[in-house]
Amino acid sequence: MTAQTTVIPALSAVASPVPPPQPPRLWGHVARRCVLAPIVVLAPLLAVAPSRDHRFNVYWHGGMFRDDPGAIVSHTIASGDAYLRLGNFRPLGRMLEKSLDLLAFTGTQQLGLPVTMTLRAVSIGAAILLALALVLFAESVLTRGRLFGGAPSRVALLLPYAVAAGFVAAGQDSTTILFGGLYLTTAALVLTVAATACRLDRLRWWGGVLAVTAGAALAVFNEPAYFAVPLATAAVLIRGRFVLGQTGRELLTSAGVRFAGLLWAGFLPAFATVRWIIRGFCAQGGCYQGSDLIVDGRSVLLLPVRMVAWLPPLQWRAATAETPGDWLRGVVPVVALLLLGALAARTLMLLPKTGVPAARPLLGLAALGVVVLACGALLATLSVAVRSAMSGRELWEQGWRDSALTVPGGMLLVVALVLLAGRRVTVGALAALVLLGAVSATANRAYADTVAVQRAAQLDNRIAAAMGSFERSRAGDARRCALLDEAIVANQGKPFLQRRYRDSLDVAARTLAGVPFCERAQ
Repeated sequence: MTAQTTVIPALSAVASPVPPPQPPRLWGHVARRCVLAPIVVLAPLLAVAPSRDHRFNVYWHGGMFRDDPGAIVSHTIASGDAYLRLGNFRPLGRMLEKSLDLLAFTGTQQLGLPVTMTLRAVSIGAAILLALALVLFAESVLTRGRLFGGAPSRVALLLPYAVAAGFVAAGQDSTTILFGGLYLTTAALVLTVAATACRLDRLRWWGGVLAVTAGAALAVFNEPAYFAVPLATAAVLIRGRFVLGQTGRELLTSAGVRFAGLLWAGFLPAFATVRWIIRGFCAQGGCYQGSDLIVDGRSVLLLPVRMVAWLPPLQWRAATAETPGDWLRGVVPVVALLLLGALAARTLMLLPKTGVPAARPLLGLAALGVVVLACGALLATLSVAVRSAMSGRELWEQGWRDSALTVPGGMLLVVALVLLAGRRVTVGALAALVLLGAVSATANRAYADTVAVQRAAQLDNRIAAAMGSFERSRAGDARRCALLDEAIVANQGKPFLQRRYRDSLDVAARTLAGVPFCERAQ
């Protein structure tokens, strides 16, 4: 009798599933792209000379406040009446501006670098802050639960590349060139206020006091900050309907809507009072044109123009208008494409592991992109300064302080529409954003090359170099005196600018080295 044996086949080895990336790692990936992508696009502008008031303010404010930063507050309050009479009352914005100038000046002193580089480094830091704020705003709208409790959405992975591609030196008034630190930081503040309104689950009495105070503070910050209040209102209303699905009663009694209402309660009285006083002082003209507003029939035509002026291809034209030859050739586009491509390669691997929001929340996000875009465009549409400085094609292409809001708003709209088009479009969209960023970096390089050959820019760069490596010798003093003489001659017939050169450079030199910028001039 034979016993039947049963052969049991060996169990095949089952590969253990690869765990998905943890949310903190994904958030870290997004944060690093918010830092690195703007650096790649804006790095070609590091050597661009300061212009307009930057030529003086960074030395003046740095020299005045280096040893006593707290004096920024008292100095701004003391000069508030004079600025109110000039129609340019924005004390909190001036405090921020002076603080950023002090930061750039301190970098010059500590690192021995020209103020040209430290000033641009501050602007790049503000661009990074704006990219982070835009991601925070988008995720605050889309996320129903705890904000950082889960993985970021696919929107967050695309936004850093999108907003970086919009940082183009579209003319000398663009925020990437002039007062970038101030206006890009202000735009980040506007988005952060709206994100805060979206994330509020309950509002206590002290939160209400803070909301009213914040509203009043926004009214005396600067012009772009005004739009934080309407954007916060739109954000909580759109999120409540499109993301949370709240009924009308639930929406109107929510903490976010009450927070927005309290912002208005603090903002409107302060704003109306300041504008009423300015109107009395400036009714006969002669005030600061940059803060003048005008509402007429032309505003309706200008609004859609400024709502598309943020598009990178239009900005490229403004940045390269005076560049001879083919500005797309050279090493910069290749290096920028490789660097951004390397960043995007890792993002591409993570795309399948992130969720795509549903169509209704994406529609709400697209609507908010339009709101941000319209807020920024309205700033330029109503400005007398824009109408005086720009005409024709310039209105479509030139950047201005509105770019600080229209770029993130426009890119938020683009990313939302791309994801609404379907998952398959995402990879192509990422590749297109990388290409846009590389071309924007090249346009910035072309703009820098154009500015570098201008005599005024060369003079300001040499002054910055002399201040960065200050020589206390007699020969060093002679060279600085020659630079000051050149600045005086270049501004012949402009006593105000001549005086500003003398005073600002002297204040900075005395703070840095304890001696005047030019001994002979004393």
